[in-house]
Amino acid sequence: MNTGLKITAFAAAVAATFGTTYAVGASVDTVGEPVAHSEEHGARDRGGRGDHTPGGLQIAADGYALDLRTPRAEAGDRTDLHFRILKSDSGRAVTAYARDHGKELHLIVASRDLTTYRHLHPTRSADGTWSVPATLPKAGDYRVFADFRPERAKEKVTLGADLAVTGAYAPAPTLAPAATAKLPGGYEVRLDGALMPGEPGELTLRVTRRGKPVTDLQPYLGAYGHLVALRSGDLAYLHVHPGGEPGDAGTEPGPEVSFTATAPSAGTYRLFLDFRHEGKVRTAPFTLRVGEGGGAAHETPTDGGSHGH
Repeated sequence: MNTGLKITAFAAAVAATFGTTYAVGASVDTVGEPVAHSEEHGARDRGGRGDHTPGGLQIAADGYALDLRTPRAEAGDRTDLHFRILKSDSGRAVTAYARDHGKELHLIVASRDLTTYRHLHPTRSADGTWSVPATLPKAGDYRVFADFRPERAKEKVTLGADLAVTGAYAPAPTLAPAATAKLPGGYEVRLDGALMPGEPGELTLRVTRRGKPVTDLQPYLGAYGHLVALRSGDLAYLHVHPGGEPGDAGTEPGPEVSFTATAPSAGTYRLFLDFRHEGKVRTAPFTLRVGEGGGAAHETPTDGGSHGH
């Protein structure tokens, strides 16, 4: 039986139009340069929006605000990102969080053109200030997403803020469908299935290495796979976690990871699958167009470079 990943956010259709699309290459994708991944991770897939608004579109929502204290970084240089989560009514920093899959907060950093992606786990000081180092390879506009649940809160919250990365800027080409990702070490991940606006769609990701199925995926943040989806244009955010988990009766460690997903609207979506094998977390990126057949297009793969966290 395949690992089941349930996407329950984006459950309702949201009317949305898309602005200028950005680059992600052809059918085989690579994203950015490696950065360190932490060991555990957790987030509910609703993004904390009780009104069906996708997560990450607002800097303040549900009684909380994201105070990004590092709004600028230099391309190629290590930058220590600092931020706080504030209570909107008092302006005080939140210092108590619920732990989910071993972590209090997850930080996603993505470029507006969707070619650079980072999944980070910052550390928190006693006064509520979070910090994490990041090296972003390209100049341009980025979005920072904080995914968390304050202690005693019933729902998760996902807030977003803009980050400017300075340096020589080169625009990327237009997004193209990409359903096969080649990763360093001989890994290849193929995505099959379809996404449909407002309706559940079945997606299956198959992990192989040098042409052989990978059947010994390792638990990462309490699961065999995690998925982040970003909608092109506004970067509406969805963080997906599995319904099953390692050790239960129906969850096997590969080679296939399957999930059910509902897109909120037509448009282009960038998906990032994190999985762990031989002690290293790897990320496979994909691009799907929803509302134009919705299928995962496959083209002749090209050589890919390294990508990771």
